Parts: sequence; structure tokens; C-alpha cells
Amino acid sequence: MKKLLASLLLAVMLFVSCSKDEKEKDYTAQNEKEIVDYIAKNKLTAQKTSSGLYYFIDVPGTGIQPTAKSNVTVAYRGSFIDGTVFDQSNSDGISFNLDEVVKGWTEGIPYFKTGGSGILLVPSHLGYGSKGNKKIPGGSVLIFDIKLIKVNK
Repeated sequence: MKKLLASLLLAVMLFVSCSKDEKEKDYTAQNEKEIVDYIAKNKLTAQKTSSGLYYFIDVPGTGIQPTAKSNVTVAYRGSFIDGTVFDQSNSDGISFNLDEVVKGWTEGIPYFKTGGSGILLVPSHLGYGSKGNKKIPGGSVLIFDIKLIKVNK
């Protein structure tokens, strides 16, 4: 009987500790401070959306403005707050559907018009979350230099 109780207690403890480990950590306040400091340091006049995304339009562009469901061609450079580049396209850009990328791009790229360029400052909850992926540590703010080359459809 004691072994059964000990086994049940151990199983409950493992379950509870696994549940806590699986929980997403909230980086909202930390990301907000990192983004605000980055904006001040780089003297940007960025706009903040209700989701916490910041964007800065450097060149407004004059062409079509995409929607969150558009297929677009974008040239970009992705970096962390410290300037370390983790990914970039060539100058011809890459094409993709905006509803198949991180939430920060789905929300942010529609602020640009074709030919426009600027910066998206993406908090982790609109990027790769608290767990991250192979190249991106959990909780990372992502900075994307964006040029919207074309709205394909």
C-alpha cells in the first residue's frame, strides 16, 4: 500500500512539474522595455499597435497595400535587439502568404505599400514565443528591416 501511495504521489508531482514547465513565460514587460529602449537609441518615430507590435515606415511606397491574407514579395533582414542578424533574404526578396508567417509579419507588413520600407519591432508573443525555435531563443524581440517589393495577390 505504501508503494502504491508513493508511486501515485510521484506521478502527481511529475505531472504537476511537467505542466509548469510547459507553460509559456510572459515576456511582455521585458520585450516592451527592450523595444522602447531600441527606439530611443535609434531615434525612431515608431507606431505601436494594440497587440504590442511597433512599426516604423521609412519610405511610404506608392503601390498596392496588402492585406493579412495577401501573397507578397519582401526583401528583409532579421536581427535581434543587439544587432546580431539571424536571417535575411537577397535583394530580390522572397514570396510568401502573410497568413503563413509569424503574427508580427501578418499584422505589420500590411502597414506598408508596394515600394515601401521600414522596420517591424516584433515582441516575442508575435514572433516565436517563449520557447523560440532553432535559431531564435525564447522570449526574443525580433527586428525586421522590410522592403515590400510586390503584392502578388
